[in-house]
Amino acid sequence: MARIAGVDIPDNKRGEISLTYIYGIGRSASKDILAKAGVSLLKKVKEWTEDEANAIRNIISTEHKTEGVLKSEVQLSIKRLMDIGSYRGLRHRKGLPVRGQRTKNNSRTRKGKRKTVANKKKATK
Repeated sequence: MARIAGVDIPDNKRGEISLTYIYGIGRSASKDILAKAGVSLLKKVKEWTEDEANAIRNIISTEHKTEGVLKSEVQLSIKRLMDIGSYRGLRHRKGLPVRGQRTKNNSRTRKGKRKTVANKKKATK
């Protein structure tokens, strides 16, 4: 396995797909990186030479925020929203969907497991 940006990327996949295993790099970014490094999109990671792998490492380290740096930046952005009391910050704080989705029926992923509330029993005469 090749190790790039502190992540082991799979050898048996194409470089374009393997680079997406790094947090912060998607399909379009991986295509750009491989184009700048001069590596074919169809080439598998195990077929890369050491020079190609080093070129890719250099491009990622200089031009892209990845892994820990990016994760901490995202967390700071969310914290900032919560601190200033914006609507999005309040939604983050309450654990509800942030981007305008409805919550009456869905959004179980954000809200968690259902909390059932029992009905009041009717008084018998």
